[in-house]
Amino acid sequence: MSYRNSKVVIVGAGKVGSTTAFSIISQGLCEDVCLIDVNREHAVGEALDMSDSIFFMHRNVSVHAGDYDDCADADIVIITAAAPMPKDSTDRLEMLKPSLGVVREVVQKVMASGFGGIFLVVSNPVDIMTYYTWKVSGLPAQRVIGSGTYLDTARLSRALSEMYDLAPASVEAYVLGEHGDSEIVSWNSATIGGKRVDAVMRDNADRTAGVTREDLRKRTVQAGWDIFSRKGNTCYGIAASATAICKTILFDENRIVPVSVYVEGQYGIDGIYLSVPTIVDHTGAKEIVEIDLEKDELDALRKSADLLGAFYDRLDA
Repeated sequence: MSYRNSKVVIVGAGKVGSTTAFSIISQGLCEDVCLIDVNREHAVGEALDMSDSIFFMHRNVSVHAGDYDDCADADIVIITAAAPMPKDSTDRLEMLKPSLGVVREVVQKVMASGFGGIFLVVSNPVDIMTYYTWKVSGLPAQRVIGSGTYLDTARLSRALSEMYDLAPASVEAYVLGEHGDSEIVSWNSATIGGKRVDAVMRDNADRTAGVTREDLRKRTVQAGWDIFSRKGNTCYGIAASATAICKTILFDENRIVPVSVYVEGQYGIDGIYLSVPTIVDHTGAKEIVEIDLEKDELDALRKSADLLGAFYDRLDA
């Protein structure tokens, strides 16, 4: 992989996939972006539309519709394809059965091309689909990553920053575990400008306005549904998150990000894909970082792992 001659393939040219492609193009992260979709004409249309934007960009990126043969020399394959969300559902795990077939077919076709890069899984339920991608692909776990709670972390940071009239980047906090209802916040390590969030909330009681840590966690969990209930999808936040992960890989940034990776013994969890702080570089998930968690946080993280692991026997069967 190199800055030049780099290639990203996105499987699924719906709202999330096409927005991710445009985000990658806008930032000029690679030389070649390829869109694959079961509706090829839709992928062609998206690619043509984006091609018109290249004139205004700071880097000349090739964007086109393709097929699975294009995955052979890809550095990253992003999977956004999934089954439609069940009507009136607010549970990502309900998407499990119909999405399994979609992801299995995608991964098998990608691997048949001779693909030797890194999978970035976005399809929900993302932790389970990342595990399933790893099992079907046969790749080392290091090279199969899920977008996980990176977006949740951004949402938590935004909520805190709005309370104290700050830029979200001033907040240093991690959301861990499942990308879903059982996710947890590592309050023990959370800071704003180097000051523990607990102390900021206490010392700024007038602006905190009685909001508790649990209120913020629940708000983070609910954030996606608040968007989904109004517009029928979420695309910009998750596309930005996926793009940031791609940048970390393509530019070999060695950045610590909360993404869904295969945990083997860290935090007392073994054999489960879920989000923990991870050093990501050009090889994928380079190293899991074990941060200090409060006892109740660690217990909650392990419960989140148990919830996800309960589905594995069904998947493996």
